[in-house]
Amino acid sequence: MPALIFDCDGVLADTEQYGHLPAFNQTFREFGLPVQWSVQDYADKVRISGGKERLMSLVTPEFAELIEIPDDPTARTALVAAWHRRKTEIYTDLIEGGVVPARPGIDRIVREASAAGWTLAVASTSAEPSVRAVLTHAVGPEHASQFAVFAGDIVAKKKPEPDIYLHALAELGISLEEAIVIEDSENGLRSATTAGLRTVVTVSSYTFREDFSAASLVVSSLGDPNPGEMTRVIADPYNIDPGPFITLRDLAHVAALSRPKPQETQ
Repeated sequence: MPALIFDCDGVLADTEQYGHLPAFNQTFREFGLPVQWSVQDYADKVRISGGKERLMSLVTPEFAELIEIPDDPTARTALVAAWHRRKTEIYTDLIEGGVVPARPGIDRIVREASAAGWTLAVASTSAEPSVRAVLTHAVGPEHASQFAVFAGDIVAKKKPEPDIYLHALAELGISLEEAIVIEDSENGLRSATTAGLRTVVTVSSYTFREDFSAASLVVSSLGDPNPGEMTRVIADPYNIDPGPFITLRDLAHVAALSRPKPQETQ
């Protein structure tokens, strides 16, 4: 049976603008950091994979002059980790509070894949507690319990490097031929295709202008039957020809495609 591997942020839910961004900004306020990211600021930050890495991008010499940031690399890393732990707590509370709904078609396709015996997994650079909160909110606790979750610092190199997907394949004990990835970002797509995985992209609010030319299929969302949101096809290089919403049959068609040639990461 095929394995369906989801990214988390932007795929299970459109979490960046309505979850991560306010959580970062609340963290900055609580720690007295002289920064608040705007929606446009965060559009640049989302291109950095990993929450701690986004926080570390703040730590420039100019920023260090404004607040007391240790010169010692170990102490500096510990400080950023403390910011990130609090940010994860705030974000998890937001998700559990229901402020970020699941993206169209996620609950439906997970239920169908589960019933058909497909393997389910998430591969994300976000912290594991954040991923599990989004997953549970998106598909419910029963179906969330069926997922293998690979997240956070489980690998040393984050997306766009292929490590997270290669690790997931090894842990799941499945081959490249058995797996289909659903991603929403260029970094995520590069990670998956560099690993040799066929990938469907569901664009999100921060990623719709990115380069998805290596994807097997690019759509607005997985879609849901009326009165839900219909799928809009953005790129269909292999003539999958989905209907108003993506089905398991469409994903099985993707699974039957030749594997992409591995890409070089930048």
